[in-house]
Amino acid sequence: MTDDQLITAFIQFHEVEKNSSPRTLRNYTLALGQFEAFLGKAFPGWKNCLPDQFRAYLFQCMKDEVSRATIRLRFSAMRSFYKFLVHRQGLAKSPLNDIQLPKAERKLPVILNQTQIVELLEAPLKVDPDKQAPYWMPLRDTAILELFYSTGIRLSELESLDVKDIDPLSNCIKVLGKGGKERIVPVGSYAMGAIQNYRVSATQHEGALFISKLRKRLSTRSIGKLLKKYLLLTDIPFNVTPHKLRHSFATHLLDNGADLRSVQSLLGHASLSTTQIYTHVTKERLKKAYDESHPRAK
Repeated sequence: MTDDQLITAFIQFHEVEKNSSPRTLRNYTLALGQFEAFLGKAFPGWKNCLPDQFRAYLFQCMKDEVSRATIRLRFSAMRSFYKFLVHRQGLAKSPLNDIQLPKAERKLPVILNQTQIVELLEAPLKVDPDKQAPYWMPLRDTAILELFYSTGIRLSELESLDVKDIDPLSNCIKVLGKGGKERIVPVGSYAMGAIQNYRVSATQHEGALFISKLRKRLSTRSIGKLLKKYLLLTDIPFNVTPHKLRHSFATHLLDNGADLRSVQSLLGHASLSTTQIYTHVTKERLKKAYDESHPRAK
């Protein structure tokens, strides 16, 4: 196989057998292309690359001040590619086996407090309605924001929701997560009520749950834009993304006594270690409250 054919086979393997997301496939393709571009004319072909060439690439990434997370993402893609070459294409050994990467930066997620959450969730119904937009649009936007905070689902998961995925009898939704894995997530009464109000007002459509004024599925880009629009109407002093609402959902659950395994299941995390970052957030919040409140803390 040529080098291009090897990459094509690798991407097809992850698309068909691993059921990887389109975003993962794009990241893999981009990472491999970036390394090949770094070597340029000196690129010897994927099966002939040497560990020192990867070390040189790592050094250049660090010199260019590429973030540790991005470096680890790029090398993770290349490790996965070489694992494929070893197991499926007869390569004797991966040249990346002995490459030491910088440790991952442990940044604590930024979350909203309860007052900020309420302020954001109430924003759509406090705006003067756009005369050119359907009258049900503020109800749709309220349902979107309520559902984000009520369930902690990802932006891509919310976008792909269909009407049939909502079960108002059990107050649950069926979510298609990473790797095509389905999970059932409970929905709070505020969010379920907001969904019902929106559905009634939007004439009980079928298919995509959240639709545009043209009655097409609402895109992730449009959802991001509406969140920014309502953020401007609040006093929240930092940018809020759907992922920050996910962070807030998880942290508030732990703050109020939820166990880590349950939060892991709700978020759809494959590994408990991914969920554990939220315990650090909770500990930091407790420590801050102690330092600010206890007369002999300092």
